Amino acid sequence: MNKELYITISRISDYAGSEAFRPGMKLTLKKDHDNPYDDEAIAVYNDRCKYGYVANCWHSVCRGTHSAGYIYLSMEEEAECRVCFVADEFAIAVLL
Repeated sequence: MNKELYITISRISDYAGSEAFRPGMKLTLKKDHDNPYDDEAIAVYNDRCKYGYVANCWHSVCRGTHSAGYIYLSMEEEAECRVCFVADEFAIAVLL
């Protein structure tokens, strides 16, 4: 049995904003090797622009979701997720 992995997408107000997200939408996760702040940074994109980052800090990862560090080594350069819930400052998505 496969267990679904949920992630928190953070900093959404710094990029597309919560109004750009809707439950069910698919987004692309890409490792951000050039991020000067986080060696395990994973950026979140739609077809055209950056939507935020997978949360990777204890105060930004929502309970019941996994951090970027948790999924970084097990994912390829890119992966997909589907948005489940949206709030003002974050979104919750499931890895596909």
